[in-house]
Amino acid sequence: MGKTKSEIAFQPLNIAVLTVSDTRTPADDTSGDALATRLTEGGHQLADRTIVRDDTDAIAAQFQKWIEDPGVDVVISTGGTGVTGRDVTPEALAQVAEKHIPGFGEMFRWLSYQKIGTSTVQSRADAAVAGGTYIFVLPGSPGACRDGWDDILSDQLDIRHRPCNFAELLPRLTETDAAKA
Repeated sequence: MGKTKSEIAFQPLNIAVLTVSDTRTPADDTSGDALATRLTEGGHQLADRTIVRDDTDAIAAQFQKWIEDPGVDVVISTGGTGVTGRDVTPEALAQVAEKHIPGFGEMFRWLSYQKIGTSTVQSRADAAVAGGTYIFVLPGSPGACRDGWDDILSDQLDIRHRPCNFAELLPRLTETDAAKA
C-alpha cells in the first residue's frame, strides 16, 4: 500500500504567472495577484510574473521562454480564454503544447457551472505539457483564478494529494519511447 498524505513531505514547485491583457497593469492585475497570493500561501515559489498583450505570438513566446527555463515547473496564465477575436490564449498554448490535458478544462467548466451556470460554456480553460513544464490557462476574472487554484490546482500541484497528482509526475514528463528501451 502507498504512503498516506501525512507521510509525504511537501515539495514546493516553481510557478510562473502570466496575465494576458491589453489593459491590465501591475497596479490593477487582480487576477494575477489572486494566483500569486494563493500559490505562495500554498508553499510554492513564484518563479516569475508578467503581463503580455492579447497576441498569439507574444503569448506563445512567453510560454516558450518559461518552458525553456529550468527554474519554472508550472505556468499558470489568466485571461484570453473567451470567444472574442482578441481571446487567443488557447491558440498560443496550441503552438507550444506537446500533450494536452483535456480533463483540466472539463473539470474547470464543471466546477464553474455550479457557480455561474451556463455562462461557463464561454470559457476555453485549457492545459498542456511542453518540455517537462505544465501550462494551465484560466479565464481572466479573479473568481475564475480562485476557483481554478482552490478547486483543482492546489491539490494537483501538491505531491501529497492522493490518489495521484500532477506534481509527482513532473520528473517523468520528458520520458520518451526511446527511454523505455
